[in-house]
Amino acid sequence: MNEIPIVRPAARILLVDEHDRTFLFKGQDPQNKADVFWCPVGGGIELGETPEQAIRREVMEETGLAEFNLGPHIWNREVILSFNGVLLHAKETWFFTRVAHFDVDISGFSDIERATTLDQRWWTLQELFETSDPLTPRKLPELLAPLLEGRFPEKPLNLLNEEPDYSVGMP
Repeated sequence: MNEIPIVRPAARILLVDEHDRTFLFKGQDPQNKADVFWCPVGGGIELGETPEQAIRREVMEETGLAEFNLGPHIWNREVILSFNGVLLHAKETWFFTRVAHFDVDISGFSDIERATTLDQRWWTLQELFETSDPLTPRKLPELLAPLLEGRFPEKPLNLLNEEPDYSVGMP
């Protein structure tokens, strides 16, 4: 593994349906099969993209959902992590969006996404609180609860200095 992390800007989104269920993918690090985690839709921001453009592209590629109203920018998250043998400094912009429940279409997945995604599902808040599976971010249920009640931060919360987290998911 490299010693100096590669800076990776990324965008992530909490897609929440009309039943307050949040959509997550179950991923696995290809070089550390024991590292399994649940994470929301999202990925790297490509050169020249804004976080908003990136998340719209990622939602389409990873779920097939083309039309949705982008909700608020809720969090910024920075974390050092290892994925596929690469040390990354993820700088993430997080959004929250309400959508009508839909069947997810993963036909737009990249090769690495196909190789590292084990499952997908819609989670209730109670299920998130009760699971022992690693979530991204780790305190997702506590952070999500006020959002489901319609309470959003006036400005994006900074989720900084989390202990090293190897569960951000696919590059």
